[in-house]
Amino acid sequence: MKHHDTIEQADQKLALAIKQLQLWHLPATPINYAVGYEFVNKKNSALISQIKQHLSLGKKLDNYFINEIFQLHVLGQGSFRDDIITDIDELITDVQSSNQHSVKYANGLIEKIDDSVTHLKSNNRQKINHAIQQIENASKSFKQKQQQLAKQLLISKKQSLSLQSELEEVKKEIYLDPLTGLFNRKALSKHLDQWTTEDPHKHVAAIVVSVDKLAHVNEKFGNLISDVLLSKIANKVGSYVGESGLPIRSGQDEFLILLPEVERTVAGEIAEKIRQGVEKLRFVSSKSGIRLPQMTVSLGVNDFKVSQNAQTVINYTRSLVTDMQRSGANAVMVSH
Repeated sequence: MKHHDTIEQADQKLALAIKQLQLWHLPATPINYAVGYEFVNKKNSALISQIKQHLSLGKKLDNYFINEIFQLHVLGQGSFRDDIITDIDELITDVQSSNQHSVKYANGLIEKIDDSVTHLKSNNRQKINHAIQQIENASKSFKQKQQQLAKQLLISKKQSLSLQSELEEVKKEIYLDPLTGLFNRKALSKHLDQWTTEDPHKHVAAIVVSVDKLAHVNEKFGNLISDVLLSKIANKVGSYVGESGLPIRSGQDEFLILLPEVERTVAGEIAEKIRQGVEKLRFVSSKSGIRLPQMTVSLGVNDFKVSQNAQTVINYTRSLVTDMQRSGANAVMVSH
């Protein structure tokens, strides 16, 4: 722990952390304990706020949520690594831009020297011829250096492309959910910030997708089977999202789709296609050949401007889905 506690204080917080995990119905694993310790220590305001907000929506603290909290607010790597990514991106752009300008200006200088040679040849003889010879020599030397520079720039470009490729892999680790391949909540925050900067009046439709009765499947068949089903459902959900859309895994059994500049009614039609698409999926165990239960999803649809509190709108839409699942699942609810 990164706290300067006495042994007595640490023992007290240990007991409180264990008790807190019991209240949350979580086992005392190292990651769960670390999050519980931070919570009872009352100094990590971001962690405490996110946990309280999650519980206020009537949701349980599952492994997905706790692991995300641990990565973001205990390890503290989220914003730090995000800043590094941004800095490297800007550095690569600056280097490539500088290289392009260097080539452009150098070519312009060569053209000017060549033009001067032509003009000088029309003037007085002996001294001018000497000057011409010097300029021609300088031009030849500069062209040779320019060729060397071009080779160096080509090497630099290849290295830059390689670095960009590696950077994309790092971004995947930060912004993609490893199980489903969809974006995570870190990517959600980044895109909302980016959209707000670009245009605070940007209109975005939001579709909350909640997998029905996944907890029951998990209890009957185990984590491995439920993870496979969740991954296949996520793939089906993501297939309905265009390039401008943002498909996110926002919870243990929940996805969120953000669709910029899409009307709520159109988003409702997309939600219905997703519902039907998931309903048609059939799952069979590759090992035993046993037919697995049919899976369905419940969806809520809303929209907002990015200048609004997007999380409030999403939470409201999520509550619509939760209410709908209590009365009957496998349906679409469009907010009015």
